[in-house]
Amino acid sequence: MIKRFFILSSLCMVLGVSAQNSHTVIKGDNPYNIAKKYGITVDELLKLNPKFKDGKLAIGDVVTVKSEKHTTAVSKPAVVEKAKSNAQVGKIILQPKQTVYGITKQYRISETDLRKLNPELDSHMKIGDEITLPLDSIKKYGGDQQVAPLTVDPRPTEPHSGMDASASLETSMYVIQAKDNYYRITKQFGISQQELYALNPGLEEKGLKPGETIKVKKSKTDTTSVSEPVNPKTKIDSGNERSTATATPVATADDYVTYTVQQGDTVFSIVNKFGVSIDELIALNPDLSNGLKTGMVLKIKKQDPAYVKKNGDALSVVLMLPFGYSTNETQYRGMALDFLTGAKLAIERNARGGQKLDIKIVDSGNEASFKNSMAQINPDNTDLIIGPFFKSNVIDVLDFTKNQKIPVVAPFANSPELYNYSNLIIVETNDQTYADKIVEEVRSVYSDQKIYVVADSKKEIANYIKGGLEKAVKNPNIIMVNSPAEIQLDQNMMTGQSAPVIAILASDNDAAGEAFANKIIALSKEVQGVKGFSMYYSPVFEKKVDDLSQASFVYLMDRKINAEGNFEKEILAAYKSKYCKTPPKYAIVGFDVVNDMLTRENKKGEIFKQMNKVQTQLATKFEFVKSKANGAYVNTGYRVIRLVP
Repeated sequence: MIKRFFILSSLCMVLGVSAQNSHTVIKGDNPYNIAKKYGITVDELLKLNPKFKDGKLAIGDVVTVKSEKHTTAVSKPAVVEKAKSNAQVGKIILQPKQTVYGITKQYRISETDLRKLNPELDSHMKIGDEITLPLDSIKKYGGDQQVAPLTVDPRPTEPHSGMDASASLETSMYVIQAKDNYYRITKQFGISQQELYALNPGLEEKGLKPGETIKVKKSKTDTTSVSEPVNPKTKIDSGNERSTATATPVATADDYVTYTVQQGDTVFSIVNKFGVSIDELIALNPDLSNGLKTGMVLKIKKQDPAYVKKNGDALSVVLMLPFGYSTNETQYRGMALDFLTGAKLAIERNARGGQKLDIKIVDSGNEASFKNSMAQINPDNTDLIIGPFFKSNVIDVLDFTKNQKIPVVAPFANSPELYNYSNLIIVETNDQTYADKIVEEVRSVYSDQKIYVVADSKKEIANYIKGGLEKAVKNPNIIMVNSPAEIQLDQNMMTGQSAPVIAILASDNDAAGEAFANKIIALSKEVQGVKGFSMYYSPVFEKKVDDLSQASFVYLMDRKINAEGNFEKEILAAYKSKYCKTPPKYAIVGFDVVNDMLTRENKKGEIFKQMNKVQTQLATKFEFVKSKANGAYVNTGYRVIRLVP
């Protein structure tokens, strides 16, 4: 019988809410206006909804907009009190690394009010420039900030009307076109966005509507034309992948560069490309709250310089594997040898494609003796380090190479304490990413069933799932159990008949997986509508596809080989020809990690320029996102396996 399952992409974003702590998405909503409405930043919004990091919202979706820890203390969106006319103001002297966003956050002032006090703000954001702020805010929140002499601002903070604020402008009327955005209009008519708002009260709130008429600054000529920005382009050499065109950022200030938005760009691809946070991007580009448009020129905050290759034509790669020969330990030797067989296959494949490689294999020993192995690495002529396997050793390598910013790939270590390293690439998808997806899957089929969560001995991830479900579904009845044997069918209060339940396995133990599968199969034979979910793969799932499909069984896995794919067939045949066997688990990991990293490299060793590409290798999906501004790249890719009855 044909096995029936579908492999689906993972990173779907659905946001969920309730009561005062939530918001139901309506037409026109996006992450920016939702965050603005509730007085939080976009980054804070996404942290409250971690499974929705790509920002895709559908009408009717629900987002959490306040942390439960703060709901009693904060019941309304934060509102910054506006400065009164003739209020006393002061000036601060701009310090290194201060941004518009940072100033608004530190001094509790809205960006709108900040710009009213500083009309030429964007051209006065260099170190040593003076920024005008309410004096009370400077005294209260300034700390050690250097302050310029005090003055009194003679201008009203808020104009009495749009015409008062722009009385010096000669105006004309303009009909909004379908392709118009704020960028095009302000450039076309030589007017700032704030002047446009002042001429058209209410425009900021309702946005640009095609067909409506607005006031604009009168043109100096009878005819007007939209001047499109020039898109300087350059080809990026991406190894044996196809070259793609992208705009070259052009330096325009000491603390930022510019980037012209290309067809297919999204806010999240730009955030990942440049390693900035969403809030930093919006702070420099307020027009983004109205959507991203091809041709927009964005200001991008400069980041710490990434590693760029300096020596020779060949890419110098170090593999750090725990063979244990130097310490006579064999605990991880089999794992390391298997990893190496897959890695060698990837290296040979890329070398045949024309990539020049200089590969060095280092025995990383054990955790205690690891630092001695680093003496074999020349940080001045190393372009990429893959390994070591263990978290403490990864930190040692990062500290050892911190001056050179050499890209370091961690095949197995994934921990929040690693997320602060900007030159680290974390391959292993973490459990919380899996748990968020399970919550989303359950939410999509939930209709008041009792929910069982089978926990492992630590119960951490099971509790995380329980907490996520309590926020995602209405009136949840969730029961935590230690064994699949404790799962019981519910009873219909009206008829007394057995009723279906939802069961979730939150353990990666294969024995627990087999017991869970058998229990789900037995329950689905008693009553229709039982639904089973597993965060992890267990071999029994593929052996009992037909039986488990009756429970519409769904499970997640990060290493699934599509045996029917041409690429997969080629790699499997090559491995079998070379080693006379099918690749074991760690050989697959070795091939996938090394092949993925080498195909992202270009001749200059600029691997981070290619981290926004989503790639699937032999069995692993790689979809990297920045953990934070100047933070590590973390893989969030996995597959969803659905067994269809």
